[in-house]
Amino acid sequence: MIPHAPGVPDVPAPEWSKNPSVVALGGGHGLSASLSALRLMSDRLTAVVTVADDGGSSGRLRDELDVLPPGDLRMALAALCDDSEWGRTWSAMLQHRFASSGELDNHAMGNLLIVALWELLGDPVEGLDWVGRLLGARGRVLPMASVPLVVEADVRHAAGPGEPERPLETVVGQSRVAVTDGRIEQLRLVPADPPALPEAVQAVLDADWVVLGPGSWYSSVLVHLLVPALADALHATKARRCVTLNLSADHGETAGLTAVDHLEALHKHAPGLRIDAVLADPSAVEDVAALEAAAASMGARVIMRQVRRGDGTARHDGLRLAAAYRDVFEGVYGDV
Repeated sequence: MIPHAPGVPDVPAPEWSKNPSVVALGGGHGLSASLSALRLMSDRLTAVVTVADDGGSSGRLRDELDVLPPGDLRMALAALCDDSEWGRTWSAMLQHRFASSGELDNHAMGNLLIVALWELLGDPVEGLDWVGRLLGARGRVLPMASVPLVVEADVRHAAGPGEPERPLETVVGQSRVAVTDGRIEQLRLVPADPPALPEAVQAVLDADWVVLGPGSWYSSVLVHLLVPALADALHATKARRCVTLNLSADHGETAGLTAVDHLEALHKHAPGLRIDAVLADPSAVEDVAALEAAAASMGARVIMRQVRRGDGTARHDGLRLAAAYRDVFEGVYGDV
């Protein structure tokens, strides 16, 4: 049975719960974590990836060649490689970075491969599909928009003792938003009405489940809600929606935010979006009752599972996270 929000009857688990069609939204290490888990339980995966990165190798290629930043797309492809000698080798190749005193320094090999295929084929989607075939990736990787994007955030920095409230500061660029030490009050994209990738929109509409997070909450996860056609698809799809909360909020854009704060930020940027499940590790939840109330206000139920690695680091364990997603998709919401 699949329990729904309080007051909504439980329904039998459908057949697709054994091999669901899943769309995962995000970017960077957070999306890699969810994909590494999801590939263990389904071969019908689509990663819809942010294209706002402006730092490092991606930023340099974006500026020099006027292309989509490839870094987050590369990381998603690497995460979808299977755990075989072939998959591990190609995943390592994609992630390999050059170290030199010249122009190649810190460029990721996978970024160069992806951009080369884009230049040869003239189509970002076809190029990513070719890389996926080369790697034997268990799923498809798509950019969330068809043009490079810039992230802007209105940030409120805390005032010192006896100081008046500080004015909002506009922080520009994903790399700067991700490390801001202030409280983000509003998020924007430039251009403000970017064209969504049609294939990404269709994947959301066709999915059984859509997974948002974990990851950099504002600069990698919530930005998907600011692409109008993609946001419309997230509201219109018949898919169920699962929010995966982060394991910590110690630094950067979410420093000091509670689990409830994460949901409130999501609701602020997509007030009409219904959520079905909120997946959280008990160690990252300060007040379970408050989280359950916040989730219920969005139509969701909370599922608590230990998904953190056993070494104590704030990183997800792929097997534990896969088991947690299986429980979410099959409606096993009780404590385990």
